[in-house]
Formats: sequence, structure tokens, C-alpha cells
Amino acid sequence: MRICVFLSAADLDERYTRPAREFAELLGKGGHTLVWGGSDAGLMKVVADGVEEAGGRLVGVSVGFLGASMRARADEMVIAEDLAERKALLLAKSDAVVIMVGGTGTLDEATEILELKKHGLHDKPVVLLNTAGFYDGLKEQFRRMDSEGFLPVPLTDLVFFAEEAVGALAYLEESAGMR
Repeated sequence: MRICVFLSAADLDERYTRPAREFAELLGKGGHTLVWGGSDAGLMKVVADGVEEAGGRLVGVSVGFLGASMRARADEMVIAEDLAERKALLLAKSDAVVIMVGGTGTLDEATEILELKKHGLHDKPVVLLNTAGFYDGLKEQFRRMDSEGFLPVPLTDLVFFAEEAVGALAYLEESAGMR
């Protein structure tokens, strides 16, 4: 599978880097391809390194203004015109999406992917990987949106919440008929 991962390019502590490395190792050992923002910094670097070391492929999608942090070695690197095109290319080049810890950019990507899915513009499985309870508040907000009628489709049709890497990948593989 080609798995798009939205995540931070910030340097983070072990609470976040250890689970990210675990996920990357599972992805690479499973023969999957990482589709990511193309950065060689922070958590993005941790995941790209882990996938590469475990034998997976790397497909990056970056933008010109982030060129200084772009990974030099990847199986494929695409340069988008802007952030909107980058998000579209990341989705187009993937079979599934995992949302890992991140800041406003990651949140923007996550909500756009879910909005597109809500409107039937893609049917790819989406996992929110809730490392160290990072997304507990967002998870609660999504549940409230669902229970109070703000979502035209059930929340469970939009996103799967996983607390650990192994559960995230198992869900994606099962969704793709690989288990």
C-alpha cells in the first residue's frame, strides 16, 4: 500500500518519536510505501528514516519554499506549486491516510482529507493515530459533531482512531483486504 502520513516536521521528544519509529518500521517491513511531505526534519525525518531502514519506499511531495528541509534521497520527490496542490498530490499518490501528531499544518491536512471523504470525493481509509493522547480533545470534538448531527455520515465511516501503531497499520491492511 501507498500510505500517506501527515505529521510534524518539528523536533519532538521520545513520547512522539518512539511511536513514530515503531510505525515506520511496521510500514517498511510490511513492504508499504511512505507518501509524506518530503521533509528531512523532525518527526518527518524519523518516519522517513524508519521506513527506509526497514525496506519501504519513500515518495515525497514538497513545495518550493520548503526546499531547504527537503530530503535528498527518496524513491520519488515531487515539488508542488503550493500547499493546496501538495495536499491534493499527497492524497492522489496514496491508498490510505494516517494522521500523526502535528501542528496547524497537520490539522489543516487532516480536516481537508476528512471533508473530502465526507463529500464522497475519496473513499480511502483514514486513521488518526492518537499517540500519547495527543488528539484526545479533537477525538472528543469529532464525537460531539457526530452525536449532535453536524456530520452527514457516521464518524466511524470517516476516520478510525488508533492508540498504537500496530492497530493503525492493522486497520489499513484489513481495509485493503491484506489480512
